[in-house]
Amino acid sequence: MKRGTTLFLKAAVILIGIPVLALCIFLVPKIAGFIVELYPDHAYLEYLVYLMFYGAAVPFYIALYQAFKLLAYIDASQAFSDLSVQALKHIRNCALAISGIYVVGLPLFYLIAERDDAPGVILIGMILIFASVVIAVFAAVLQRLLQEAIAIKSENDLTV
Repeated sequence: MKRGTTLFLKAAVILIGIPVLALCIFLVPKIAGFIVELYPDHAYLEYLVYLMFYGAAVPFYIALYQAFKLLAYIDASQAFSDLSVQALKHIRNCALAISGIYVVGLPLFYLIAERDDAPGVILIGMILIFASVVIAVFAAVLQRLLQEAIAIKSENDLTV
């Protein structure tokens, strides 16, 4: 594969991480303050919002790092190696962790939607869960295909 293609994908990985960082810096504190305005007698909900969003950001950035490593393996002509399989496994686990965090945090979305009378908030939470599950399944399928390709490659190397 040409290096320009992976360079483009590396830039895309970085560009995906920047808006999420901006959301974590600017939007999450506003959401936490908003939930405190909605439920002033339950101030602990603010910390749950921080825990949910920042807790999901950690596996997100781990997955981005693993994607970056995977692209580096492709550049180094090690795409069909156990290192690539491990990177895909980490991406899958991170996507499942993100999905799990949002499933546990879905009642917070419900509380916001109930008090603010905005049912679209629950839909946003469910879209985040669905997107994470789709990424996890996609990474699992790629991991399985890569393992089979490595097995076929090793069989062909032994027959020659």
